[in-house]
Amino acid sequence: MRKIAIITARGGSKRIPKKNIKEFCGKPIIAYSIEAALQSRVFDEVMVSTDLEEIKEIAEQYGAFVPFMRSSEASSDFATTADVIKEVLSDYEKLGKRFDSFACLYPTAPFMTAKRLVEASSLLADADAVLSVVKYSFPPQRAFVIRNGGVQFQYPQYERTRSQDLEPIYHDCGQFYMCKVDSFLQHQSLILPVTVPYIMPEEEVQDIDTMSDWEIAEAKYKVLHKGE
Repeated sequence: MRKIAIITARGGSKRIPKKNIKEFCGKPIIAYSIEAALQSRVFDEVMVSTDLEEIKEIAEQYGAFVPFMRSSEASSDFATTADVIKEVLSDYEKLGKRFDSFACLYPTAPFMTAKRLVEASSLLADADAVLSVVKYSFPPQRAFVIRNGGVQFQYPQYERTRSQDLEPIYHDCGQFYMCKVDSFLQHQSLILPVTVPYIMPEEEVQDIDTMSDWEIAEAKYKVLHKGE
């Protein structure tokens, strides 16, 4: 089976300028995803989908392919990750290349490792898709809402349920999706009929949407890699 890693890295970033290539603990943050994909030896090709020449140059410097630039339609604020993946697969087909599965890797995932990608890839043999997830640190069933200035349980049926008795709930942790191409194209979604989880530990996950998030991620990374 031919496998491709697709790292989605458009140029537009409003809250953190040049977010996808900003230096993170000594090198552009996108480099971590590229290096993890290459070191895993899982993929026949590791490519970056971008609309910015500067990102293209840095991606190629770290060993990724950028065989074509992303279209303006797939670079808009309204384009979904699935839209980007469909365009990449279509553009490769025009070059005479087809793949059986893909991994969509995010460019701001410095905690990603080759080991994680190898483990997740092995799960795809018996599934349509693999999704990296992390458990909510506090059970959402115990959430409050504020209505008419007052605090209420959002789910009052769980008011007296012990936290340890509640079903664990998970969320996408922004590391990667892996999908079989035929199933993805048929259902036009990254969450497919048989999608299995790859559960990440909380200390290896950090949303990076603001500069405060960025600083927290760097601090966590330094702790994890202390002494290396």
